[in-house]
Amino acid sequence: MSDETAKVLLYSDDRLVRQEVRLTLGKRVAADLPELQIFDVATQPAVLAALDAGGYDLVIMDGEAVPSGGMGLCHQVKDEIPDCPPVLLLVARVADAWLATWSRADAVSSYPVDPERLPAAVAQLLRARLSPAL
Repeated sequence: MSDETAKVLLYSDDRLVRQEVRLTLGKRVAADLPELQIFDVATQPAVLAALDAGGYDLVIMDGEAVPSGGMGLCHQVKDEIPDCPPVLLLVARVADAWLATWSRADAVSSYPVDPERLPAAVAQLLRARLSPAL
């Protein structure tokens, strides 16, 4: 296991959603993964600036964020950011899964935030991203 942290960019315009995701993930999602360092952003420009700066291992986007939803933003960053980190989309309805496919999200988790599924999905994405480093 690495002594480094896994940097996660968390995007939602709703501070309560960001708080719920933080509480659900805690400091570490699995024993074989590094501790999480979560960076909250609430706007599309902040997401783009953070990803342009680089260094993130995972992005979690709120598909219900306004005015810039996570699905469209995910599609944009997958096109524009070289070596874009994996993106997990939070969606309100199972029916939105097809939009997540269009957006090229790497994983989807639904509202309300599931305390078992969300950490498991985050762990799976981080293992894939960090496997050479672990």
